Amino acid sequence: MPAAPPAYRQLGDQIRKLLRSGAWQPGDRFLTERDVAERFSVSRPTANKALASLVGERVLEFRKGLGTFVSCASLDYDLRGLVSFTEKAKAAGRTPRTQVLRYERLAPRAIPPDVASQLKTLPGEAVYYLERLRLADETPVILERRYIRCRFCPGMRRASAGGSIYRLWTERYGLEISGADQKIRAVALTGADAARLGVPAGAPGLLNLCTGYLNTQEPLWLESTLYRGDSYEFVNRLGALVAKPHFQQ
Repeated sequence: MPAAPPAYRQLGDQIRKLLRSGAWQPGDRFLTERDVAERFSVSRPTANKALASLVGERVLEFRKGLGTFVSCASLDYDLRGLVSFTEKAKAAGRTPRTQVLRYERLAPRAIPPDVASQLKTLPGEAVYYLERLRLADETPVILERRYIRCRFCPGMRRASAGGSIYRLWTERYGLEISGADQKIRAVALTGADAARLGVPAGAPGLLNLCTGYLNTQEPLWLESTLYRGDSYEFVNRLGALVAKPHFQQ
């Protein structure tokens, strides 16, 4: 017969159930250690350990000098397909907003050579360059830098970059996007990037380097996007275990 979970784990489950009741909303101040101990008739060390565990799981968050608060829902990025920040934020019950920090049309000679090479631009072809800050409930969570080939979306304007670029491409320009190649790694956010994302220098982040393709396999965009580590979760579902091939001698 399996051993019962430790007392602090059982208490953590009770606290989760309490949170699911709707008595507290994301951002609300939660019970103190003493309140938890009295409410659930447990020792304060057990209450402390349960709260610390839930903070570690980002169910709760501790603010120095203020107390413990109910965490806001994390946004997730599904690695199995391209996602719209606007739609994902709305689905999580958050209010999305986009600040277009920079938007310009780069002449061929102004395109960085590595960008032109990766996008396979044609002689004389220009690209759009944009920087966007994406916010959820007025909290900055994504800093995006993106190059886009002009020939596939002529007449694109700064005002068009304030919403979903994916929707713009598919609905206005009728483009069929086949997918993207991504490389994602952990980084420490520094300098102006950390300031724009509202975190101290050295805070954890995720860097997504991505090249997106049309159904013709022509590159459409190239991006370098930073995600706040405390606001985003990258999710995926793995396939079945692939057995090693058996070789007979």
